[in-house]
Amino acid sequence: MAIHLTAAMRVIATGMMSVIRYVFTLTTTLIITKRAACWSLFIMALTGLSASSFAVFAADIASSHFAANSNSNSNSGSSDVITSDVSHIQAPISKTIVTTIPQTWQLNLLKEALRRSDSGYQVQQMSTQMNQKRKVEEALAGTVDVFWSMTSKELEETVLPVRIPLFKGLLGNRLLIIRKADETRFAKVKTMADFRQLKAGQNRYWPDATILEANGLPVVTSYQYTNLYPMLEGGRFDYLALGAQEIGEELASHPDPALKVDSHILLQYRSPAYFFVSPKRPELAAAILAGLESMVSDGSFDEMFNRELKIEQLYREAKFEQRVIIRLDTPDLSPLTPIERKELWLDLFSMQGAK
Repeated sequence: MAIHLTAAMRVIATGMMSVIRYVFTLTTTLIITKRAACWSLFIMALTGLSASSFAVFAADIASSHFAANSNSNSNSGSSDVITSDVSHIQAPISKTIVTTIPQTWQLNLLKEALRRSDSGYQVQQMSTQMNQKRKVEEALAGTVDVFWSMTSKELEETVLPVRIPLFKGLLGNRLLIIRKADETRFAKVKTMADFRQLKAGQNRYWPDATILEANGLPVVTSYQYTNLYPMLEGGRFDYLALGAQEIGEELASHPDPALKVDSHILLQYRSPAYFFVSPKRPELAAAILAGLESMVSDGSFDEMFNRELKIEQLYREAKFEQRVIIRLDTPDLSPLTPIERKELWLDLFSMQGAK
């Protein structure tokens, strides 16, 4: 009796598995996701299979089915054969991109580059304030599609860089916020040895901190950028180095009568800033690059750059050529940095400065 019952159960099970295979094959062939999901739930409930066991089973069926169809198609010239090859089927590309970039030159440039690439993207700004580490994490998760940052080798290996320097190298030409009481002290700096007697303040998440340390300069860091201003006034360090194009605005947004922009030193190192794109959006990186290259090619990048950043006025006020230049190496600079493309850079790195 037991033998007959067992045999009967095997027959029923075999029949059930045949039905299951037919249903899965049908849903796979037609690529009807919702119907397949419903049938999958029904099959798991009917058979008692766990989700993980069903996944293994389904993958085995799909693999066999695709292989069979592939062989069938290769041996038959009939146009009536329905294939299940989904390798060329892609999810629709979202035309909305999320960015942490505020209303700045960088955002205007991003929008113009996307317009140039004829991509149809719509930019959505995120109001949440994020540090560098968080931006990278959100980009990896796909929550943030694009942000901008000074580059580093590690950053370029983690997310997708669009290697067109947004500030034409200007970000690597640093002026210093110092205490007014130390103005004479900074005016006496003539050499790197002199400069090493001064202590820098930096955001720990910025690549600058690593560059300064690699060049043997003493550095005090904070994980919060806004903390650096009271730390400077309080004597925790001697200067805060910021890009020449941003330093005036940054000091104005953190007003302190005890602080000023130094007029004597230009701290210089190669530190391009790029747009960085989530690895989940390679098509977006390609669209941004295409748009920027178009702007570089027809001169509109330089025209927009000079106008929005008021470059002529900046040169007059900063008096770069009259400053003592302290040049640093950037040991972490990617070998893919387009240094040889002269059209992408300002000529500041060729200056001799005051002697």
